[in-house]
Amino acid sequence: MEALYMLIPIAIGVMIVVVIAFIYTVRSGQYDDLEGPAYRILMDDDDPRIPHQPKKLSEKSSEHSTATDKSV
Repeated sequence: MEALYMLIPIAIGVMIVVVIAFIYTVRSGQYDDLEGPAYRILMDDDDPRIPHQPKKLSEKSSEHSTATDKSV
C-alpha cells in the first residue's frame, strides 16, 4: 500500500509529460499529412529530389588533373 503513494504521483507525472509531448507534436504539424508517406513509397525515384547543378569547367579539369597525377 505504501508503494502506491510513490507510484501514483510518478504515473501522473509521466502522463503529464506524454500529454505535453503529444500536444507539441500536434501543434508542430507532424500529423498533418498522413497519406503522403504511403504514396511516396510508390513514386518513381528516377528523378532526384534536388536537381544537381552542373559542375564548372574548372572543377572538371581539376578532377581530371588529379586523377592523371595519381596514375603517374
